[in-house]
Formats: sequence, structure tokens, C-alpha cells
Amino acid sequence: MSKFFVTSKSIKDNEIKIKGKDINHIKNVLRKKIGEELTICNQDDTINYLGKIIKIEEDFIQCKIVKELESNSESNIKVTILQGLPKADKMEWVIQKAVELGVFDITPIEMKRCVVKLADKDKMKKLQRWQKIAEVAAKQCGRNRIPTINNIQSIKNICNLCTEYDIVIVAYENEKQNKLKYELEKLDHNKELKIAVLIGPEGGIDVSEIQQLKENGAKIVTLGNRILRTETVALHVLSVIMYELEA
Repeated sequence: MSKFFVTSKSIKDNEIKIKGKDINHIKNVLRKKIGEELTICNQDDTINYLGKIIKIEEDFIQCKIVKELESNSESNIKVTILQGLPKADKMEWVIQKAVELGVFDITPIEMKRCVVKLADKDKMKKLQRWQKIAEVAAKQCGRNRIPTINNIQSIKNICNLCTEYDIVIVAYENEKQNKLKYELEKLDHNKELKIAVLIGPEGGIDVSEIQQLKENGAKIVTLGNRILRTETVALHVLSVIMYELEA
């Protein structure tokens, strides 16, 4: 069943009012009628409800709360993907699949070896499209929150943010010794961890960028003997982290 997101201000007197773009989907795609039920999530507190439709208007759909639903779809590990901008529609694919795997948020990164160079006027359009993809993926897989697609950043800005995480992991094809497993074993598994994973674009990460990241405390790791495509790395690392650390 599809999930629809609202904010706390849409919930009053045991009723929920759904507005905006979801109205068309409910009416014309799902063809829901009065008396039928919807799963609704308050994205402010991640509480889920089963709602019964009691009114369908042009600009809103009113639901009566039937009951609160138990849901544990969110991970206790907050993983941020720092993705070097890839070519074509690869970023869209990374976002969709990372949201399904439980990513907390995603930050696109402009790096030296990025083939894609976005003009400032195009960045907002891209971010809006990427956020929409994250929203659709979150609804489809039953998340309790919509992961944020953050503003595009530079490596310098990312280095300044390294201290905000328990660990910043950098997947680097030229690292041969330090494995992802070794770094994950060092973490406190009883703590609600904040982990960032930095992934280079198709051309990889420049040596000067690796040096900057190291100087700011990032941990450089190998993912094995095979070189993975940039759009594969996020999914591989997310899966390993969730398997090793998720409660």
C-alpha cells in the first residue's frame, strides 16, 4: 500500500487533511473512494496512521484516523551518502536505491574528475528532481521519512563537515590494505551512529582530494579487488553497513 506524508499541522481532532500533489494520485491513479483506507505518515514525528477517507474535495482529501500503526522502517544508523556527481541519470538511480536501502540523506559533490559540470542555474532544477525521486522511493518502500537531497557541495565544504560524523568513510580504488570491515569493527555498535560515505565519480577521486580528506580525519578504505562502478558503490556500502551495524 502506498504511503502518504503530511505534517503535524495537517492533523487535527483525530482527522488528517491531505493536500497538494497527492490528491491526483489518490483520486485518479489509485482511484480511492470515500470509505477506503490510506496509510499516512506524519513526517514531523514519523508516526504512521491508518486513515479512512471521509471527504474528497478538489483541493484536499479528509481522512478519519482509524488507528496508529506500528512501524520500524527507519534505521538506527544515520548514513549520509556523499556522491561525486556521475554522468547521465546515474544519480537518479543511486538516490532511488539508496532510499530503499535506508540512507538518511544524500549530498551531491562536485569533484575534480567529475565529467558533469552543472551551471548554477541548473542546480536547483536538478535538486528538485532528485528530491522528488527520493520522495517517490520513500513512499514506495514504506519509509517513515523522506531522505533529504542536500545542496551540491565542494570537497572543501565536505572536509569542514567531517567532525559532524562518527566516521567519514572514503571508498578508494588505490587503497589496498584498510578494509571497510576493519573501520566498522572499531565503531561503538550500541551507539546511534552518524556515518558518511564518500564516493567518487566515474573518473575516481583525485590524489589531492584524498589527501585533503585524510587531513580532516576521513578513513580511506578498499572495497575489495574488483573496481565497482560509481553507481554500485553506494548500494554495496549501504548494504554492508546495515548488515553489520543496524539493530
